[in-house]
Amino acid sequence: MTGNLRVGGVALATLMALMALSVALAAAFQHATSVADDLARREERVHVARFLQRAMETGAQSQRGLIGWDETFEHAVLKVDPVWTDREFGKFVGNTQGIATILLVAPDGTLLRGWRDGRRANDLPYAHLRWQIEGLIAKALNGAHTLDQRADTMKLAGGRSWPTNAAGMPNALWESGIASVANRPSIITVASIVPDRRPLLLQEVPNFLVTIQPLNEHVLARMSEDLALPVVGFADNASTLGSRNALPLFAVDGSPLGVLHWEPREPGPTIYRRTTPLLIVWIMFFIGVVVGGATIFGRTRRAAHELAASEAQAQHNALHDSMSGLPNRTHFMQRLRSELTACIEGRQPGDVFVAYLDIDSFKVVNDTLGHHVGDELVRQVAHRLRRKLPAGDFISRFGGDEFVLLRHGEGGKAAADALGEEVLALMREPFLISGTKLDISCSCGISWGPEHSEDPGELLRRADIALYRAKQRGRARYRRFTRDMDASLKLRREMELELRRAIAHNELTVAYQPIVGIASGEVKGFEALLRWNHPERGAIRPDLFVPIAEQGGLMVSLGTWMLRSVFTETRHWPESDISVNLSPLQIMAGDFLQTMERLIDETGIDPERVILEITEGVMLDRSEHVVVVLRGLARLGFRIALDDFGIGYSSLSYLRSFQFNRIKIDRSFVSNIEADLDAHAILCAIVALGNTLRMKVVAEGVETETQRRLVQAAGCELVQGFLFWPALSGAEARDLLLPSANRLRRVG
Repeated sequence: MTGNLRVGGVALATLMALMALSVALAAAFQHATSVADDLARREERVHVARFLQRAMETGAQSQRGLIGWDETFEHAVLKVDPVWTDREFGKFVGNTQGIATILLVAPDGTLLRGWRDGRRANDLPYAHLRWQIEGLIAKALNGAHTLDQRADTMKLAGGRSWPTNAAGMPNALWESGIASVANRPSIITVASIVPDRRPLLLQEVPNFLVTIQPLNEHVLARMSEDLALPVVGFADNASTLGSRNALPLFAVDGSPLGVLHWEPREPGPTIYRRTTPLLIVWIMFFIGVVVGGATIFGRTRRAAHELAASEAQAQHNALHDSMSGLPNRTHFMQRLRSELTACIEGRQPGDVFVAYLDIDSFKVVNDTLGHHVGDELVRQVAHRLRRKLPAGDFISRFGGDEFVLLRHGEGGKAAADALGEEVLALMREPFLISGTKLDISCSCGISWGPEHSEDPGELLRRADIALYRAKQRGRARYRRFTRDMDASLKLRREMELELRRAIAHNELTVAYQPIVGIASGEVKGFEALLRWNHPERGAIRPDLFVPIAEQGGLMVSLGTWMLRSVFTETRHWPESDISVNLSPLQIMAGDFLQTMERLIDETGIDPERVILEITEGVMLDRSEHVVVVLRGLARLGFRIALDDFGIGYSSLSYLRSFQFNRIKIDRSFVSNIEADLDAHAILCAIVALGNTLRMKVVAEGVETETQRRLVQAAGCELVQGFLFWPALSGAEARDLLLPSANRLRRVG
């Protein structure tokens, strides 16, 4: 009896112990899932906060070209010019950058002028915003944020010190914060207006340009997409959000504005669902003490390991690129900052080299062979760099086809040259992808610190500048950073500002090159060509200023100016075709068809007289948008020509997908036609293809009589080139259409 009681007591004690252990394990799992959920929520809040910070920085940087300009300073600080500010601040900034509200504010917070949705607004609710804007201006004047790197200071008339950049020009000061505008949180950015050439214009604290961008549904949708979060919303307080994750927003003075909220991605329930059945099974078979205990022990360890592995993986993902497995920009900047600091403090001798490289013609690979080939090429490049470069090199991928290499060594220029040659040599061996050999080259820009800079971001920027110079010089090469590269970049920025001014002030012109019927010699039409005769730099070639317009975001406004000018000038000309080139950026603009309809109404042009020329590169994007735009243009009455045919990535598939009216043969075939039998055969084949598809064929660049005869023999109906006529002014082109002047001209 006593023995049975003892056994029963042991069994009861064992049962209670097992039950207590079960409860303890359940609580442990509950705690683990809660920790995982908390970590995920915390990381989401960090990403949302960083997104808002980047949006604030972008708001100031986007105004760099306008607020750092002598002309802006004269018209918005020295005196407030209503006409100029309405055009530049209201129409240009409001319409091109989509900023909802723009203010011109004195240093003391007084509202000087305001615009809403690109138009002058006199009813802005400024009173309740003034104290917040005054606070931001005060913070900006403390000099915490400048658009350029701070190099020195200058004294204003009142004795105040004002920061200057490396060129000795006043730095634009800026600050940003969040405030409630019309019961909606909005990003308010204040930026001082400073001169860019005459520093002595700045004698006292200048006026500030204030932009107000609501955190509306569009911004929240972009945040949701960029951060891969479920729908992001805004609420006045967090009390009604339940289990949703949230980031509180605070005004300039620190008062709460509300919260951004979203449905969190919680790994806890998944972990709990996976482990709960194990606990249930263990409880059901708790009589098997040893077996059950071993099972629970093993499962517990495994769950703990999975949680640790999950956290380690999350940490790894935050610092590495998912496609290539290489460290990302964040990880690289941490390493660069550490290496540079050790070098500056003398803890590590030598230099820190930064090599910025990208794959030449990577877009061509994506467009012609597909993005899956481009992705595999990126992975193979990463693998080759990691495998063949020394183990001490730190290699990272910044995105796309951009890689950055960090190397510690000695030797200055000689070591940089050796690094550049080593990187280029690695890319000379072809890559084998899906059974196809790809001969790929790369371009590389190199800088090194502390000689070039002690700041990690600036050192990286200078390597990027050197990469840009390598691209300019023909690619497949490397360049070391030199001080004159900064000067050339400044020249490019100056030309961008001057081009912006030329568009706004109508300082560009259009020339017209006749297109001749080869059989009769009569002028059948003209190709409109854009010209820029700079008052100081002279004539600037389109192949110089058009890329500047494309990279500076001016291509749409430049193209619209060109179309408006051509339509206005030629609308009353005698019957003739007018050809105008379209940029791919114009076609991809969402409101391009509406712009064309507006230009027809504004100028009175007959669309059936106009031939819009597009390049083959536009057709490489087989998106529905391109097809819709081309068909929309055809419905308006415009004819479409395929320009530079034969030199791009020609494909019969897009010739079938859209019925072009004309094909223009690139001048490279015509220039070689006299000595190259293959060029003549290709020309004949293109003409035959055009005739079969009921498209007229135009040959460009005819400059000799022999070329004219060969082009005519190939079957071309229309030609243009210096053999017949050069580009003419509008008046000369119109006179040429008179019956007495419409004859074949040879240019000697």
